[in-house]
Amino acid sequence: MEPTIAHSGAWALAIIMIVVISWFLYRYLAPKSWHEWTGAGVVQAFIIALYAEMYGFPLTIYLLSRFFGLDRYDLNASLWSTLLGLGETGMIISMILGYAPVLLGIGIFFQGWRQVHRARQQNTLVTDGLYRYVRHPQYTGLFIALFGEGVVHWPTLFSVGLFPVIVFIYVMLARKEERQVLDEFGEAYRQYQQKVPMFIPRLDQWRAFVSSSSLKSND
Repeated sequence: MEPTIAHSGAWALAIIMIVVISWFLYRYLAPKSWHEWTGAGVVQAFIIALYAEMYGFPLTIYLLSRFFGLDRYDLNASLWSTLLGLGETGMIISMILGYAPVLLGIGIFFQGWRQVHRARQQNTLVTDGLYRYVRHPQYTGLFIALFGEGVVHWPTLFSVGLFPVIVFIYVMLARKEERQVLDEFGEAYRQYQQKVPMFIPRLDQWRAFVSSSSLKSND
């Protein structure tokens, strides 16, 4: 196998990463309804496809060389560096750039989970902290982290293709959840909906949103 993809074949590491990330997924997303299980299942498929290709068998590279006639010796394990002809340097740049949204997304995800978990225990409507800027910060964090890992850091045909599917599923799930919250909190939540975006903060609020994602920040 060519040096550019010689890292592959580490199946033990692939399995460890899949198990660990999947545990965190089900631990903190905590699926309850079949809608939530569907979303979590697609995310897990994303994780399996991503790490199986990252450390196992580079299926994307095989398909590109087998069916699209690309020269195997010009291929690189990173999809973008292969298609754009950037080689090893492009792969390293995309990997480094991918870390930023991954870390940001994880921070947003856990801070959002902490806030909503506390609100559920107190049976209150949470509108402060991250929820001051978006109505579903957990999903915002999930989208950012998956985009950074599967589209920027280590893109494959499957991770890039599954990402919009994941976004669509969680948009539908968020709308379903909001109907339930409206039944519980009524007009208070309706007014909150009118003031706060669903997933994406307003342009002038991004800095404050990112600052609020720190687990050390005050709620």
